[in-house]
Amino acid sequence: MPKRVIVGVVTSDKMQKTRRVEVSRLVKYPKYGKYVKRRTVCYAHDEENSSVVGDTVEIIESRPLSRLKRWQLVRIVAKGNLIDVAALRAVAKSAAETQAENG
Repeated sequence: MPKRVIVGVVTSDKMQKTRRVEVSRLVKYPKYGKYVKRRTVCYAHDEENSSVVGDTVEIIESRPLSRLKRWQLVRIVAKGNLIDVAALRAVAKSAAETQAENG
């Protein structure tokens, strides 16, 4: 039987060599016929710790690697464009302080 390959978005990279990947899909609601967004959470093995939060990744089904991990990272499809707001504020604050010192 072929292994499933799916594409999802990394939502957590806090674990070593493990990524939490969310796969979104649209499901037709039976009674009203409206399409509702649903998600599946997969834990994937990332040997090189190469992906970060916000990246779109391709994962493939594998043997059980731990209690939750059943997928392996194949490749990073697209890098995420998340911005670190705290770092931007720190840079802006230091720039304002140096400008105030210089007059």
